[in-house]
Amino acid sequence: MGLVDPNNVRIYTVNGATTSSSSSLPDWLTRKREAKGKSKRARKEHVEGAIELIQGFEFPEASNKVKTTRDGHHIIATGTYKPQMRVWDLDQLSLKFERHSDAENVDFVTLSDDWTKSVHLQNDRTLELHTQGGFHYRTRIPRFGRSLAYHFPSCDVYVAATGNEVYRLNLEQGRFMRPLELQTTNDQEGIIGVNVVDINAVHQLLAFGVDGNGTTQLWDPRSRSAVGTLKLPRSGITPIGAMDQTLSVTAIASRVDGLSYAIGTSTGHTLLYDIRAAKPFSVKDQGYGLPIKSLSWIEGGDRMAGDGMVVSADKKVIKIWDRNTPAANFVSITPATDLNDVHHVPGSGLIITANEGIQMATHYIPQLGPAPRWASFLENITEEMEDQTTRTVYEDYKFVERSELKSLGLDHLIGTPALKPYMHGYFLALKLYETARIVANPFAYDEYREKVVREKMEKMAETRIRAKKDALGGVKVNKSLAAKVLKEEERKAKKAERRERQKEKASLKDLDLVRAMDVEEVDNTPSMEGPTKSVSNLLSDPRFAKVFADPAYLIDETSREFTLLNPSSVAQKDRIGPRHTKTAVEEEEEEDKYSSGLGGHSETGSSDEDDEKPSRFDGVDLKKPHSQSSTRNVRTPRVAMVPMRPRTGGPLGHSSDSNTTFGQRRAPSHGKLGSMKKTNRPLDKDSTPMEISWVPSGENQSNEEILQSRKSRDAPRRKGVERFGAGLEKGDQVLEAAEPERHGRERRRQGIRSGSKNTFRRL
Repeated sequence: MGLVDPNNVRIYTVNGATTSSSSSLPDWLTRKREAKGKSKRARKEHVEGAIELIQGFEFPEASNKVKTTRDGHHIIATGTYKPQMRVWDLDQLSLKFERHSDAENVDFVTLSDDWTKSVHLQNDRTLELHTQGGFHYRTRIPRFGRSLAYHFPSCDVYVAATGNEVYRLNLEQGRFMRPLELQTTNDQEGIIGVNVVDINAVHQLLAFGVDGNGTTQLWDPRSRSAVGTLKLPRSGITPIGAMDQTLSVTAIASRVDGLSYAIGTSTGHTLLYDIRAAKPFSVKDQGYGLPIKSLSWIEGGDRMAGDGMVVSADKKVIKIWDRNTPAANFVSITPATDLNDVHHVPGSGLIITANEGIQMATHYIPQLGPAPRWASFLENITEEMEDQTTRTVYEDYKFVERSELKSLGLDHLIGTPALKPYMHGYFLALKLYETARIVANPFAYDEYREKVVREKMEKMAETRIRAKKDALGGVKVNKSLAAKVLKEEERKAKKAERRERQKEKASLKDLDLVRAMDVEEVDNTPSMEGPTKSVSNLLSDPRFAKVFADPAYLIDETSREFTLLNPSSVAQKDRIGPRHTKTAVEEEEEEDKYSSGLGGHSETGSSDEDDEKPSRFDGVDLKKPHSQSSTRNVRTPRVAMVPMRPRTGGPLGHSSDSNTTFGQRRAPSHGKLGSMKKTNRPLDKDSTPMEISWVPSGENQSNEEILQSRKSRDAPRRKGVERFGAGLEKGDQVLEAAEPERHGRERRRQGIRSGSKNTFRRL
């Protein structure tokens, strides 16, 4: 029933053969399937996949013209064979009656708002008038007619025919009036005939499409004289090398604005004119080079696709496009049979076609407009069928090109009924194609099976645990430096992510505390700008591209210059040895080990001499790791500790250590105290050094509060706690209670120095 255009516009064929913009099922295939009618699929397609919107919407052989009445309740169409006219009642969706004639119909017009009065132009030079009761009157014209139009204000029927005359039949007086004679200028060719007549509904201006000289003449029906001529641009629409070809106007459609005209030519072009200008403002090429058979403007309300769209059709294709963008098609419909006429139901998305097939086609395009009132159920049906798959190509046939046909060894079937010619190839029965392919390639099944197995193995391989891929695939030189740069970037990214999480947590606390923490964090955090920013972009900087690509820039890690610049890394490499790459499983086990608190052993084993040494230094427990990152690189230093004592110096006992208190600095040295004892001089009480601490207190503070503040002041300092005056503290009490008490070392190192000089001496 439905198909989808390449422009994602869904088209539903609600009468006639299913069509497609690329291919369609021909009559011979449809009739062949219906003749068999035994398969379950054929019955399903016939019953479920097809809709017959109007019962008996067909002719015995072909249809010529189709139109709807102005009241919108009936459809009138003419066809053959035998020549006849049929009328369908849209309220009942069925055939109302059929009426036969002696000659085939060329064109017809309705004289009333319904079907009761009509005029028919026959191909035997006769005009027939029909009423509700049947055939009413017949008259003849001097030449064969081509088109018909009715002028309501004057009751004149204009008949375009061969030659330069347009005949006028006045139905009020019942006689022929003086015909209109079309004239040509000296630079124009002679008039072979008039192909089409159009009457504008706004200003009643007559437009005649001339055959022979490629012009459109505009006449005023009141003065019965020409008021203007539109000359087609021959150079723009005539193919190169065929400039002497006869150019004719084959279709005309005027818009309701009274200014725009659509003119179709015999070369397959549609030109849009504004009658105030001599040149067209849009040109559309139908693509087949066939004469344009029908033109119409689509006008509608809010639910329409847009005002000013044009429907142009030749005998091969129907194209709907916007007047401002003629190069792009809104939708394109390729019918199953050749077209004779196309009619758009005003104010809807329904298009009716008269064609060379038995059934007349009806297409519904929801995106073009709503369904008409008499077929409102189409909207519900199409919504339900959107999820259903429809057949739009040959299912039992395979399209093959001539080269493929030759490779299969079936080129000898060309010209036989086994091959159906189509475009640049042939349609071949699917069973025959499969058999020929197996004969031509006996190992096709093995290749297919190998392909399936290979795809399955690739999917299974994706689920395996793999080691991390080398991120330095493009680095050829100095991979250690590149790894260091990448590690630094990863560290910065994790640090930024950690900051974001801390800010999110801090947003749940008091606003003042958040501001204080933010200020402290910003002050204590080193700036990311400067040298670190250049390091992070070192790999992507084109100025340093040769450092990681050219062997001339290779860093010699065994040289003395590299050792002096990187003493710690060289010493660590010599002590630990070459590093090996860990698998993903080993890395996961190591992460679980550290996260559960089982790690923390040093890389180098500790001796009995180390066990006797103190395990605390500056409040940090050396035996217990306090973070996951520190436990991986921690090592026990082999140093001897000595007790720490404040050092004093100078004659006044001033200490050289900046961390000593004021009282320690004022304490006399041993030499001075010894000299005092020898002289037996009593110490002056006023000259004895003393330490004074001042604690601010309020005016109304009691003695108990003063003692309590002194106790809190004299209490030992705790890590992570900041003290203020009057016994105020700031810090995480929960974290403090959870962590064990830590102390620093009590003796200084002995034996070696901690500077880099001893390290250099060992190298």
